Amino acid sequence: MNSINQNQPEDNHKDLGGAEAIKKLKDMVEDAKTCFFCSNIKTGIPVSARPMTAQKVDERGNLLFLSANDSHLNKEIVDDPFVQLFFQGSKYSDYLNIYGLGSVSSDKAVIKELWQPIYKTWFTEGENDPRISVITVEPTEAYYWDNKHGNMVAFAKQLVGAMVGKTLDDSIEGKLEV
Repeated sequence: MNSINQNQPEDNHKDLGGAEAIKKLKDMVEDAKTCFFCSNIKTGIPVSARPMTAQKVDERGNLLFLSANDSHLNKEIVDDPFVQLFFQGSKYSDYLNIYGLGSVSSDKAVIKELWQPIYKTWFTEGENDPRISVITVEPTEAYYWDNKHGNMVAFAKQLVGAMVGKTLDDSIEGKLEV
């Protein structure tokens, strides 16, 4: 029995490294914005997952989040820095899985850079709220699934493939070596 990848006439795997990997990671994170941020992944108790919005991907590929310093997430990262992030950009493509190391800081310059007025909903004292912290996730492994030419081309290729009975998949996937 052949796998779907063997039935495909075109290459659908491309690992990316260095600047190209960071650009792909940054583009996908900026498109999706929100992820499931999972902690407690190595403790032996159920994984904790919550939706979080990535405020920035820096030039090294690290992801930055704002969080409350008294949150469960911050405590979990201090106790166990291994985290996993799951991003989904659309119903049909732009999937990103990041495994990495989380750290917590109260760097005021970074908080100022990331601050937006809407965050006052959670940090009622504004950008100087003493509860604000920065979570940095340094990716140690990342994997992406996307399509090469956008959702319209991918859908058209699927329709044609279904009509002619041939796998015409526009998908691309691979490791991101950040």
